[in-house]
Amino acid sequence: MRTPLRPLPRILDARAKGENPDAIERENRRLRGEATRDKSRQRAEGRLLVMSVLFLAAFLTVGLRMGSFAAARPEEPQTDASSQQIYSQRADIVDRKGRVLATNLLTHALYAQPPMMIDPTGTADKLVKIFPDLDRDRLIKDFTGARKFVWIKKRISPEQLQAVHDIGDPGLLFGPREMRLYPNGHLASHILGGARYGTEGVNSAEILGVAGIEREYDKWLRDPANGGKSLKLSLDLTVQSALEDVLSGGMKLMNAKGATAVLMKARTGEIVAMASLPDFDPNDRPAPLLKGDPSDSPLFNRAVQGVYELGSTFKIFAVSQAMQMGLVTPETMIDTKGPLRWGKFRIHDFHDYGKQLSVTDVIVHSSNIGTARIVQKIGPEKQREFLGKLGLLEPAPVELIEAPTGRPILPQNWSELSAMTIGYGHGLSDSPLQLAAAYATIANDGKRVLPTLIAKGGPREPVKQEFGAAEGAQVVSPEVAHKALAMMRAVVTRGTASYGDVPGYQVAGKTGTADKPDPQGGYYNDKVISTFAGVFPVTDPQYVLVLTLDEPTDTSGNEPRRTAGWTAVPVAAETIRRVAPLLGLRPEPTTPDTLDGIRLVKKD
Repeated sequence: MRTPLRPLPRILDARAKGENPDAIERENRRLRGEATRDKSRQRAEGRLLVMSVLFLAAFLTVGLRMGSFAAARPEEPQTDASSQQIYSQRADIVDRKGRVLATNLLTHALYAQPPMMIDPTGTADKLVKIFPDLDRDRLIKDFTGARKFVWIKKRISPEQLQAVHDIGDPGLLFGPREMRLYPNGHLASHILGGARYGTEGVNSAEILGVAGIEREYDKWLRDPANGGKSLKLSLDLTVQSALEDVLSGGMKLMNAKGATAVLMKARTGEIVAMASLPDFDPNDRPAPLLKGDPSDSPLFNRAVQGVYELGSTFKIFAVSQAMQMGLVTPETMIDTKGPLRWGKFRIHDFHDYGKQLSVTDVIVHSSNIGTARIVQKIGPEKQREFLGKLGLLEPAPVELIEAPTGRPILPQNWSELSAMTIGYGHGLSDSPLQLAAAYATIANDGKRVLPTLIAKGGPREPVKQEFGAAEGAQVVSPEVAHKALAMMRAVVTRGTASYGDVPGYQVAGKTGTADKPDPQGGYYNDKVISTFAGVFPVTDPQYVLVLTLDEPTDTSGNEPRRTAGWTAVPVAAETIRRVAPLLGLRPEPTTPDTLDGIRLVKKD
């Protein structure tokens, strides 16, 4: 309680003593003022202490922060960490020489915020003029309804961006994002596959692979740990372009429904070029077919997913196995008198070749009967084991997401009759890529070759096989492989592939023509799959080419011709003529060919 200025007891006492009572009031006022002054001073001193502590803490914080900045590694500022993470995730895809096959391009998305729009109807009219595929009525409904956000276009070109900007409506907004770009258009479309947007935001979008290499290596391409390193393929862009150009022209010239070709390094299995027609532009990937034959879709990869009876191209496998087993030599005479009867079935040759042919001539003239006789010596079980080692009984182990779907069609019962027909390429369906790898094995001194689309040193995954021999395993001896190549060279110089001889490049190969199966049962009489499988140059095998035409018909003569010698072989010869110089192969001087004129070149 505050002390009264004029306490009554002291006033009365002062009056009794004759003192002045006002002096008591003055004294009390002085004491009260001093007390108030002391409290104010204490309060101010406390506030100064608190402020000093706060200033000291702030100074220390700033000092520590500045010290951390001084010790930190200098980096460029980033505006949006989440957007940067998405943009930097997907690496480029390049060919063996570093040329870009797939990359990212900065573009913009267009969206609208209807509450901010000034003239929704007029804006919709102007947008339809810029983007004719937009629905005007739908836009007006979205712009004038209750929606607060509307996607208009997920990606637009710089020209379209400027045109939309010129509309001037504040409700039209742009969001930066990256898109996957394939600068070469249709080129290598089945290998690259394509990409789409995954998780999307206004300012960024995730890019995901949907097919081909893009899908198979999706995680690798998006892995930040790779530091943006490009995925290098074994393809050569120039060779790929030349192959596709020749294949397209040959497909049209031969009136074929489709076509495919595989060009592979014989020693390593690296695919230098691979094409399937019809194709597509991965920048504008079409929707998959929901009905009908899947092979009618341009998305269908005939080289990998297409499995066909590849006809007489299989005959060299039967002969190679028989030579490896010591059952025959190139000079062994084989009974080719026809028809060959097996129960109620008969095996015929395309022409009557007489009563006997040497093993070499069985290949040169493509005798079904002669091949069946050789397979009888081998037996079904050993034939199946041998074809399994060549990788012809399981999908090709190549780095494409579609590869497992190209599963060979095997006979339900691998009987002796099945073995005979498989010997000349009927009753077993394989992909052209599997055939190319098997021919590469023969060309590689009989050592197993596995196909790959990844350049040497790239991120190849371990190959899992059920039947196939390991990479580099000796399937046939070098001597047998040499003899097989000599036979295939004779096919080109004096046999069914005479149109396949390319001066200076010593082409060896084998033709194959197979009737197409009818889905209703049996085979078509006027539809075939024609194939040429070749090796060049045969004196030092470096490349394998397999070219297949679907339902070709050569109409240049008086009658339609469908066999491979008239259809696939000329296209393959033109392909070799075009790509060999691009591959760095110099033409050799033309010399007369004999079976003994092929020498085995030993590699260091």
